[in-house]
Amino acid sequence: MAADVARPAVVLLSGGMDSSVLLHHVARKLGYSPVHGLSCDYGQRHARELECARRQAAAAGVVRHHVVAMPFLADLVKEGTALVTGGPAVPDLDALDVGERRQPPTYVPNRNMILLSMAAAYAEAQGIADVFYGAQAQDEYGYWDCTPDFVERLNAALALNRHQCITIHAPFATAKKADIVRLGMALGVDFADTWTCYRGGDLACGACPTCVERRKAFRAAGFEDPLAYIED
Repeated sequence: MAADVARPAVVLLSGGMDSSVLLHHVARKLGYSPVHGLSCDYGQRHARELECARRQAAAAGVVRHHVVAMPFLADLVKEGTALVTGGPAVPDLDALDVGERRQPPTYVPNRNMILLSMAAAYAEAQGIADVFYGAQAQDEYGYWDCTPDFVERLNAALALNRHQCITIHAPFATAKKADIVRLGMALGVDFADTWTCYRGGDLACGACPTCVERRKAFRAAGFEDPLAYIED
């Protein structure tokens, strides 16, 4: 997409590194304007990411940042995910076998479908055609709702709209996490204001699936991760 495109967009913003880089990428490199941010408090253990989302939204100059409270989701899915309060413990990546890594216990049942449906509803109400989310092809594990196939099929359903069609974009869906780190550095993203650890403690654990990937990504990209980890 040309850098001089000037049209509005909605970005799903968790406060993690992928969505934070995406936000700045959409606003500064792809040239969308104005940009709206949408974050969701769904009972995730790592809810501290929402404060990072607020700071990233301010840094990127979004015109409006909504934090949607949806605690009901944790109650609905807690038996099926380790990522929400009340669910089973978040495992170390090393504790997962090959089969479990295909869709690990940190997957939240149908979360991305739910969040993207909300983002599409908001976009339609605002007359905005484009919604972005930070799906990324994880190196160590995977989720079905972060794949190009998922995006393609979801867009086919959204195209049935008889008035305002919404298009979901996932520009990082085939990217390596190290590439996202490099892009974020080039855009001047403050990675100290992103949160990754699924356990949500005062310090990142360094052992859960997303901590392991984040640390590997920074090493592969040749940069120092500014987050503090328990064992550091």
